[in-house]
Amino acid sequence: MAYRQTERTRRHAQEKQIAFLEAAHDLVAREGFAGAKVSSIARACGASTGSLYSYFGSRDELLAAVFRRAADRELTVVRAAVEAAPPTGPARLDALIDTFTQRALQGRRMAWSLLFEPVSPAVEGERLVYRRAYAELGERVVRDGIEQSLFARQNAPIVASAVIGAISEALVGRLAPTADGSEAADAQLVAEIRAFCFRALGGVGDGGTISRSD
Repeated sequence: MAYRQTERTRRHAQEKQIAFLEAAHDLVAREGFAGAKVSSIARACGASTGSLYSYFGSRDELLAAVFRRAADRELTVVRAAVEAAPPTGPARLDALIDTFTQRALQGRRMAWSLLFEPVSPAVEGERLVYRRAYAELGERVVRDGIEQSLFARQNAPIVASAVIGAISEALVGRLAPTADGSEAADAQLVAEIRAFCFRALGGVGDGGTISRSD
């Protein structure tokens, strides 16, 4: 009997922790990390701030968990798209660019928060982890293209990091909370990002020279 009570208590604690995470995630998606105040998160869960601190040691700890949860979800989707693409470097690069940019443009406020919003050192530490993960994914794509003679021979880790950085930075103006835009403008932006990345990686012709499209 005592064991069942302990199990119920454990499940209840897990449910409360998840509820706080989801409430914080919803606030970040609407207002960014700056808008995810402890009092607002607790109020959304019908709980006290003291109750929240019994599950998370600090606001930074909670927001780092929110970042990790949201970023992991995005990375999982991008990885799946890359793996589902035809097994060539260009096809997988196209899947990476298209999936990353389209999801960012569909969830602009969260994407801005994950990529650019000034955050605490604890959250920034999580951001660096995921930047490295994206760079590693990009490196595998670039290496595939080089080995298949579909990208120019180059330093894959450096070039992959540059490409991932370029994709992110090109989105700054469109993701900013004050930005205006249209679907046509979004489509043009994605097309320009794609063209830039493919020009940067180059293509190797039969004679071993790099061919680039204008």
